[in-house]
Amino acid sequence: MLDLYGSQIASRLLLGTARYPSPAILTEAITRSKTEIVTVSLRREMAGGRNGGAFFDMIRALGVHVLPNTAGCHGVSEAVLTAKMAREVFRTDWIKLEVIGNHDTLQPDVFALVEAARILTGEGFQVFPYTTDDLVVAERLIDAGCRVLMPWCAPIGSAAGPQNLSALRSMRAHFPDVPLIVDAGIGRPSHAMIVMELGFDAVLLNTAVAGAGDPVAMAEAFAGAIDAGRQAFGAGMLEPRDMAVPSTPVIGKAVFA
Repeated sequence: MLDLYGSQIASRLLLGTARYPSPAILTEAITRSKTEIVTVSLRREMAGGRNGGAFFDMIRALGVHVLPNTAGCHGVSEAVLTAKMAREVFRTDWIKLEVIGNHDTLQPDVFALVEAARILTGEGFQVFPYTTDDLVVAERLIDAGCRVLMPWCAPIGSAAGPQNLSALRSMRAHFPDVPLIVDAGIGRPSHAMIVMELGFDAVLLNTAVAGAGDPVAMAEAFAGAIDAGRQAFGAGMLEPRDMAVPSTPVIGKAVFA
C-alpha cells in the first residue's frame, strides 16, 4: 500500500481529468484503471460554471480521492490563493502545488515553489509539490514540510519519457522513505514501467491517457505497466552485465569421444 499523508492507497496510478473527449470516457477511464486519486484544477471548476459543479459531482460519485491542483499559477501569492480557494471548493487539505517558471517548458519555479510550500504547510495543507529532479530543491521542499515529492521526468505533455535516469536514480536513493510520484513527461506505458522499476512509488498521468485514440484502453494499459514495474522492482531485477553468462551449466556436460 502507498501511504500518502496517512491515507492508504492501493493503486499506484494517479489520473488527471483534463482534455478527455467526454465525461463518459473520463468516467470509464477512471473506473477501468482502478485509480484511487484524480487531480482536478480549480480553474476548470470556476470556468465551468454550472457544468463545473456537475463535473465535480461526477468525480465525487466515483468514490476517489480528489487532489486539487494549482495549475497555471506563476507566482507564490497566486498559488497560495488558488490553494486556499481549492480547499474550500473541494473540501480537502490535499493540494498539488504547481508554480510555473517558464512558459515554454512549463518547468517549475523552484524558488517560488519552496516558498509557497512553506506557507501552505504552515496553514495545514498536505502539499504534493510538482518539482524537478534536483536533490537540493527536494531537500528544501521536505524542510518546508512536504511529505511527498512529485518530480518530473520530462516537460509537461511532452510524452518524451524519462530524460535523466541518473537523476531519477539519485533521487530515489537519496530519499528512500519519501513517497516519490513521477509527474509529467510520461508518454507510453513503457515509460511508466521504467520509472516504477527504478523504485518510484507511483505515476501521475493526464495527456498520455486523455490524448490517446482510446483513452479507456490506454488507462488500462498504464495501470498494467505500473503494476508490472512495481512488481519487478520488488522482485529484484538482474543488473546488466558486460559479458555473456550461459544459462545452461557447463559443469557436468556430456563429452563425446
